Amino acid sequence: MPALKPGVLMTETEYGIALLDQESAEYWTLNPTAALVLRTLLDGHGPGRAAEILTARYDGAEAGEVGEDVRRIIDELRSAGLLTP
Repeated sequence: MPALKPGVLMTETEYGIALLDQESAEYWTLNPTAALVLRTLLDGHGPGRAAEILTARYDGAEAGEVGEDVRRIIDELRSAGLLTP
């Protein structure tokens, strides 16, 4: 399961989650959707579970589209070097 890269600090905010990579001093803010995906992964669940939660939360959400969004969020977090493989 993915985890935050060592040295990445996470804090909850009113809007979602803020991440700080202490090594690079880069800072990211995650909107509520991306924050939910990250929390779900860090709680030991996979992308499928994150997609299920989001689909249930947002009326009219298409499961296929939500799954693609979840994968994109995870890819972006990995590309930014915030998640371990």
